[in-house]
Amino acid sequence: MYYSLIAQNISDYNIVWDTQSKNSSESMPCGGGDIGMNVWAENGDILFYFSRSGTFDESNTLLRLGRIRIRLSPNPFDGESFRQELQLEDGHVILKGKNGDISSDIRIWADVFNPVINVDIANNKNLKAEVFYENWRYQDRLLRKSESNQNSYKWAAPKDLAAKKDEISFDGNNILFYHRNQGETVFDATVKLQGLEEVKEQIYNPLENLTFGGIIEAKGLKPGGVSSGEYADTDYKAWKLESIKPQKDIHLKIQLHTEQTVNPANWKQTLYKPVQSDLKKNIAWWREFWNRSFICIQPTDKADKGFEIARNYQLFRYMLACNAYGQYPTKFNGGLFTYDPVHVDSTLAFTPDFRKWGGGTHTAQNQRLVYFPMLKSGDTDMMTSQFEFYNRILPAAELRSKVYWGHGGACFTEQIENFGLPNPSEYGWKRPGDFDKGMEYNAWLEYQWDTALEFCFMILEDNRYTGKDISKYLPLIENTLKFFDEHYQYLAKQRGRKALNEEGKLVLYPGSACETYKMAYNASSTIAALQTVGNCLLKLQEIQSDTTKRRYFTEFVNKIPDIEVREIDGHKAISPAWLWERINNVETPQLYPVFPWGIYGVGKPGLDIALNTWKYDKDVAKFRSHIGWKQDAIWAARLGLVDEAKDLVVEKLQNSDTRFPAFWGPGYDWTPDHNWGGSGMIALQEMLLQTAGEKILLLPCWDKSWDVHFKLHAPHNTTIECKLEKGKVTLLKVLPKERKKDIVFF
Repeated sequence: MYYSLIAQNISDYNIVWDTQSKNSSESMPCGGGDIGMNVWAENGDILFYFSRSGTFDESNTLLRLGRIRIRLSPNPFDGESFRQELQLEDGHVILKGKNGDISSDIRIWADVFNPVINVDIANNKNLKAEVFYENWRYQDRLLRKSESNQNSYKWAAPKDLAAKKDEISFDGNNILFYHRNQGETVFDATVKLQGLEEVKEQIYNPLENLTFGGIIEAKGLKPGGVSSGEYADTDYKAWKLESIKPQKDIHLKIQLHTEQTVNPANWKQTLYKPVQSDLKKNIAWWREFWNRSFICIQPTDKADKGFEIARNYQLFRYMLACNAYGQYPTKFNGGLFTYDPVHVDSTLAFTPDFRKWGGGTHTAQNQRLVYFPMLKSGDTDMMTSQFEFYNRILPAAELRSKVYWGHGGACFTEQIENFGLPNPSEYGWKRPGDFDKGMEYNAWLEYQWDTALEFCFMILEDNRYTGKDISKYLPLIENTLKFFDEHYQYLAKQRGRKALNEEGKLVLYPGSACETYKMAYNASSTIAALQTVGNCLLKLQEIQSDTTKRRYFTEFVNKIPDIEVREIDGHKAISPAWLWERINNVETPQLYPVFPWGIYGVGKPGLDIALNTWKYDKDVAKFRSHIGWKQDAIWAARLGLVDEAKDLVVEKLQNSDTRFPAFWGPGYDWTPDHNWGGSGMIALQEMLLQTAGEKILLLPCWDKSWDVHFKLHAPHNTTIECKLEKGKVTLLKVLPKERKKDIVFF
């Protein structure tokens, strides 16, 4: 069972520091289940921020739960020897300090199976410990100019908007802390703004009475008072637990709970139920996780760039696994690992809760890049939170279609709230009175509806890869497709007598090719999405066995227009759309038929057309980059451009500018930039393994001068382990064995 782990030796990629950090920007990620921590040592203190999936306040900021500071006396971390290590194989951070004849080992880890943080302190002598819980929300805080970019109000916050205070107190020998949403929330304001008050009770409300926090306990410690301080330009209060007497072994436990309850007493009742973490069970989970898949490049040369990017691939995959089972998907703009914003941008001296692009707001174009790589890495169990995000808000998307336009289908927007409505500021607080209530009054986002189809595609691909039952998501997929059918016929009838063109096809106008080619007529990215998702849906037995659905979706697919091919300097290339009015951003939707939709690529018809698009389209060349959510490395890999793909993936996955090498960013978003990491993962995977129909393309875009050993997943519960040494394949294991006949070597 464990041959892959032994072969890979994941511990080779552990990050080890032998000096303490200057500040939180030099922190190290640690987590599990749905908990994330930033761990660092500073001036002899051990510190960590901690976060949990789904902790949204009244304004939809994704709040950090606080900061822990640990100080030992006499202090082993004030001496000549220090070591901090992220132990990937166990999912833990270990800190070791030695000062003269005293030493201490500290293990920090999150329970994958329970919402619990554990800190195990082992001293060689009896030492005193002080544990501080530091919180900057000890009082209401008025949000300053630009600070509401952390929430759903963004640049248009109401006057005197404040971040509400937490409740914090000593509870016996423990510290109890929590935030409880009260009064009007941004959900209420958004529903009112968007004219949906009559159907408000039918819309999922994740903010009402949401209570989250936890309890901090450590046997042998007692309350030691409350003090004040300042860290990274933010004032805070600290609740201290201190040793009753010196101890060798100290176990600090932080038990967390998040729930929408009628009153705080109900929340506390669940919080106080004892939970015991099982260290061995957690280590076994991480070992199994690392055995699912890996990519190891130039394993004998740690100075080689290939080793570096493979290591950073593993590090980022670890960061994604820290929210394996969260109620909410990993946010593209920092996930659970943001730190003090002044260290990202010196002009943003805000609290540790700050991140650009909001907390409960999900930008679909960015989110998708976090989740696509989980198919080939075999981490499809981690995709559930993203699928459930859309399934929960399906009723709101259906209500938008019904209330605003009187037709069926589900209308999902690009900047979408965790309750399913467009972000209110992107929707527009100041709109013309007669402007379509279903539309966002926004030059970037108008008519940008098709990204939801990528998550529908992921669900269908999850089924194709694993055979998983996806019946609970079929209404989501069906109604997302149905929206385009019904809405574009509705719009055509607003313009004239006919709902379809003379060929019986839908007219996808006005549309949008990503956020870039605006007021588009038949955008290629939309057409490719509808064709791919429609055809994949039709292959499902559930649809084939339902005569009505089979007939409907067959007719629907036949109504989808063709992707436009144009000539550029005598070369046939994919057009962004049939027509468009303006260019508004720097995306490249003309290559979306390559990725994510896989219509063109290595081993598929029309590869020359896609290659011409890459080579001769001036916008494609102008927009090319490795930064942030840019997908050029992925497209180069899918087009078989070995040198270009290698160069771009090196730029993408090489060490970041921060101390922890996989904290890329801020790019277009924030640090750490998770869609930066996700797009890099996809590109590296595609260089090694692609599919064309039932064929498995092995090393389709790989520079054979790089030795590589990898294990990745393919459709139909297939795993491929391959080792390339000195240009030759020396190991190939394909399971199930009958799939080996489908391998095509490059």
